[in-house]
Amino acid sequence: MEEIVDALTAQHQELEDLLVPLDDVGWATPTPRCPGWDVSDVVLHLAQTDEMALGSVTGRFTETLGALAAGLRATTSVDDGAGALVAAQRGAPPAEVHERWRSGAAALRAAFGAADPRGRVQWVVGDMAARTLATTRLAEAWIHTGDVCAALDLPIVGSDRLRPIVRLAWRTLPYAFASAGRSLSGPVRFSLIAPDGSTWDLEPDEPAVTTITGPALDLCQVAGQRARASDTALTGSGPDVDAVLELVRTFA
Repeated sequence: MEEIVDALTAQHQELEDLLVPLDDVGWATPTPRCPGWDVSDVVLHLAQTDEMALGSVTGRFTETLGALAAGLRATTSVDDGAGALVAAQRGAPPAEVHERWRSGAAALRAAFGAADPRGRVQWVVGDMAARTLATTRLAEAWIHTGDVCAALDLPIVGSDRLRPIVRLAWRTLPYAFASAGRSLSGPVRFSLIAPDGSTWDLEPDEPAVTTITGPALDLCQVAGQRARASDTALTGSGPDVDAVLELVRTFA
């Protein structure tokens, strides 16, 4: 868990470094990767979902979600629910949104640091290990840092923090396929080029029938639904290449 919390801390700091120099105009800049949202909306969404994750780790998920969603209409998907939460609470001054996210992120990191990595916690899609939830929060923070970069016309870069995100995407492929009502033909291998030029190989216990290759940054962009596989350098071999690149996810 320490590795994930350290990565989450560094990712939060990267986002913080982007937010600190912004004036009100900067906070109101639309982000092309989240249609209808500006920078403030992205940070508000992170604050809300970090609060939900904190509730999860501390055994108060149902109460936290209930308080956030009080008075809102029922939604039919996670994405619709997230949009409704942001719409209900947008409009606060940027300084208030910034501090809400910053203080909530710090509390979440502390809670993860004190948690049993294997302990089961409740989340939107069901229960999972606390370490898995921490990794999904890392992925979410990285995705939305990229959304802010896109709004500010800054490059989206990779780092070693992508490795646990790649592993999350790889390990949850069976869940992603099952959620889509589809089946894998067999085990999948990832052989990806890390940001530093080294290779990250994720090997299944049984011989792989499908292998995905290409930049780890591209894989994380696709899994975070911020790029189409056809627009990246990702490729592969085996019967499930197209399906894996369509369904791979880092969040539910």
